Amino acid sequence: MAAEMVLSHRVPHKVLSEADLEEVAQRKPPAKPSLRGCLHKTRCSASTAKSLLFRFLPFLHWLPRYPVKDWLLGDIASGFSVGIMHLPQGLAYALLAGLPPVTGLYSSFYPVFLYFFFGTSRHNSVEVLVLTLDSLPTPCLSPGPFAVISVMIGSLTDSLMPSEKFLESVNINGTNVTMVNEEQRDAARVELVATITVLTGIFQVALGLLQFGFVVTYLSDPLVRGYTTAASVHVLVSQLKNVFGVSLNEHSGPLSLFMTFIEICQKLPGTNVGTLVTAIIAMVAIFIVKELNHKFAAKLPMPIPIELVTIIISTGISYGVNLNAKFGISVVGNIPSGLKPPVVPNVSYFGQVAGNAFAIAVVGYAICISLGKIFALKHGYKVDSNQELIALGLCNFLGGFFQCFAISCSMSRSLVQESTGGNSQVAGVIASLVILVTILKIGELFRDLPKAILAAIIIVNLKGMFKQFNDLRVLWKSNRVDLMVWIVTFVATLMLNLDIGLGASVVFGLLTVIFRTQLPHYSILGRIADTDVYRDVAEYQMAQEVPGVKIFCSSSTLYFANVELYAEALKKKSGINVDRLIEKKKKALKKLKKQQKKAEKEKAKRQKVLPRCRRPLWTPSLPQHAEDRVNGPGVAVIELSGAEDSAPPKPTLRTLGLPQPGFHTIILDFSPVNFVDTVSIKILKNIFRDFHEIEVDVFVASCPVPVLAQLEQGNFFSSAITKHCFFPSVHDAVIHISRERHQASVSTQPRC
Repeated sequence: MAAEMVLSHRVPHKVLSEADLEEVAQRKPPAKPSLRGCLHKTRCSASTAKSLLFRFLPFLHWLPRYPVKDWLLGDIASGFSVGIMHLPQGLAYALLAGLPPVTGLYSSFYPVFLYFFFGTSRHNSVEVLVLTLDSLPTPCLSPGPFAVISVMIGSLTDSLMPSEKFLESVNINGTNVTMVNEEQRDAARVELVATITVLTGIFQVALGLLQFGFVVTYLSDPLVRGYTTAASVHVLVSQLKNVFGVSLNEHSGPLSLFMTFIEICQKLPGTNVGTLVTAIIAMVAIFIVKELNHKFAAKLPMPIPIELVTIIISTGISYGVNLNAKFGISVVGNIPSGLKPPVVPNVSYFGQVAGNAFAIAVVGYAICISLGKIFALKHGYKVDSNQELIALGLCNFLGGFFQCFAISCSMSRSLVQESTGGNSQVAGVIASLVILVTILKIGELFRDLPKAILAAIIIVNLKGMFKQFNDLRVLWKSNRVDLMVWIVTFVATLMLNLDIGLGASVVFGLLTVIFRTQLPHYSILGRIADTDVYRDVAEYQMAQEVPGVKIFCSSSTLYFANVELYAEALKKKSGINVDRLIEKKKKALKKLKKQQKKAEKEKAKRQKVLPRCRRPLWTPSLPQHAEDRVNGPGVAVIELSGAEDSAPPKPTLRTLGLPQPGFHTIILDFSPVNFVDTVSIKILKNIFRDFHEIEVDVFVASCPVPVLAQLEQGNFFSSAITKHCFFPSVHDAVIHISRERHQASVSTQPRC
């Protein structure tokens, strides 16, 4: 009665099990997919064709509605500003990828122009965002070459097309000198990279069509930030040769970063002082002006294009003074003008570069979608990963035919496009036209541009990436597991190189998820007084266990990797050794069975001696010490009495002389469980069986309906385990148990 009073709720509460609830609420049977339904969805019609056309060419939808008066001037100003940024960065990132500078200009032109047609929103200029048609004008992201992608491509060109492959003997003044045929090397590398870019686009389009845009979710934010930070270190080390003016051997594979750095240190005595001074002056000037741009961003109509100014001034000085001849400062060299016709990629490379192309596809898209989410959160619109994956893939696929290398998005260019009034894809077209004019007429003027200037531009632009080291302090305070992912990703990428490091980092990130599901928090819940809320009794002082009831909860779902640990934790939290008690019960039953057989044999002997005598079946009681000698200590004997056809009572822990649990019911809180598999269903059956063996009832509470359906499909329910053991909430299960116990106690009370 006391327990009933404690558990009673202020408001009368009708308790329904899942079986009752299905009947009362009339649960619908699960819908089965049919061939007719699938064919109906995929049938060809005019509306379906129109929908597909607008999906793959979304400019057809937003361009007729383009508000020329409101947006055109802002888009022109924004496009011109971003185009000016594209010029130096395109040249620099081509150098980073180990390619001729003109390929950087191609990569800054074709993808940006193509995205005008394939971009999924009138408000975007990159391959990342999808907006609702009635959303407010929003800033755009800027596509084009990106440092991390460029260095990934550069490591691949160094390993597959090293300069050593193109050595040839040249007779200079009667002396044979071994030199690298740079023209042949550059042509081979361009062909290789174009093939990689096409394959990268194929992977991205295929993933988008198959609705696999979610694959990027396996790259967590700490993983992406740790990876890009390590890639920035790769970028920095790769540009030191251009800063110090030394020539290096090309290293690839694991530990190549450290071998390159060691070789640079060894060759420091041979530093070209002119190159070093040029790089330092350029880095200081670019850094100072960029800081001023950031500080006075609100007052400036557009950022000072210091990178372009630096390129123009340094090219003029190099041409006038002839830095290459007088001081040995390496320059860019010939930049051909004009556009080249499309070239079919060399498919024989596909087998060699498939893994690298997939890594580039995922990383490039991950960077884009990460930036896209930042702008989406800032301006209140949605991100459609699959649509943007297709758009990015088409830009890379078609760009590969025009000697482009794989592209991604740049935070710096995107911020400039936002701050200068960019409203739509038209800004991207204007930016691409600026690059087109450069390719056709102006590009050849930069042949005397020192490579040290491009290295300075690359290094200064890494500042934002290196700021990500602050993540270590933040993650140390917030989440140590994410900190471990960041550090492991960073170290693995440094040591194993960019491609293998990415794979190792993803595997480690997934392992942390698995380990966290294997080591969840297990708790015994108690009720907060005067509420129907149940919390961990170890964490809440006012949470009190329900008398005779153990409510067990895990913070993770149940599947093959952790369900056995779940069962062990349940038995441990119950406070009794369930397996040991079951073993004792089996031994006691076995001994009792032997005693019963012995008693039956003695009974049969007596019946043979006196076959015609009718005597009551009773046995004189023996003293306790005599029973112990016959039956053994600790085992009670069920005596045979009454009629011959009466069945003996079922043995219990009490009658067998075994210890009884201090509780009569266990409730399993399934609220964190979102799926079960065949292994977990099997272990759950064992849990029900084992606790029934020691006379403890098992109930399940808060089981989600999809999990209940999975239990049904897995043949979990039987005559012993029915849906009447399942309740919608923990409180419903507790009330049901208290009422059942109360009714049982009332029915066993003697009547006057």
